[in-house]
Amino acid sequence: MRLDKYLKVSRLIKRRTVANEACDAGRVSVNGKVAKASAEVKEGDVIVIQFGNKEVKAEVLSVRETVRKEEAADLFRYL
Repeated sequence: MRLDKYLKVSRLIKRRTVANEACDAGRVSVNGKVAKASAEVKEGDVIVIQFGNKEVKAEVLSVRETVRKEEAADLFRYL
């Protein structure tokens, strides 16, 4: 699954366009490497998102195309 879509489906970032902009600005990395929005995400990957001076680290537990709002938190684990 594409990184920008995963960020939206998992609700780490609310909108796909915002996720796309964050990737283009170089604020998202996967497994220690700055990633483009089109990068493939798989289970076990570690995603780091820079929000200003704050950093969010999450491990991908599951990859699904669609998910209900209540189940979105099951797709990742904060580190």
